[in-house]
Amino acid sequence: MHTLGGLPAIPLAIYMFARYGRIVPRSVPGALYLVSMLIGATTVFLVARETVSYGIGAATILLLLAGYSIGHFPQFGRAGAYFETIFLTLTAFLLMAPSVSETLRRIPDGHPLVTDPKSPLLLGALAGLFVMLVVGLTAQIIYLRRHGWRAAAPSPGRIANG
Repeated sequence: MHTLGGLPAIPLAIYMFARYGRIVPRSVPGALYLVSMLIGATTVFLVARETVSYGIGAATILLLLAGYSIGHFPQFGRAGAYFETIFLTLTAFLLMAPSVSETLRRIPDGHPLVTDPKSPLLLGALAGLFVMLVVGLTAQIIYLRRHGWRAAAPSPGRIANG
């Protein structure tokens, strides 16, 4: 349930980053991303073996709720669009970091690529994800500043076609 429920969030996030440059909550892919992420983040509490997984699950849920709800409060104005983008981009990072770690620690079956959590391959992969997060967030913020934050934040209740 955890893997199957959360797995669709990965291609949905990739699609939205490629098409819109960010996760767009008021779109069809954005709604599907929310459902998939909520399934994955809530079911992690049932399957987690490491304490850090509980923190990642809780942080993901909080960021999802904040990212999907801030657009419904027009009083946040410009800041709302920035926070929405930052919060939802962080959820994608919190999805990918454990996904990469678990994949490297389980595949191929019987002889995983990584057996030690301090493995250079694992640490390098996670560092690469972190660099992508920093570069991606920087690019998103620059884009919002240059192209107008209103275009990035459709009015509440409007569902953009995905």
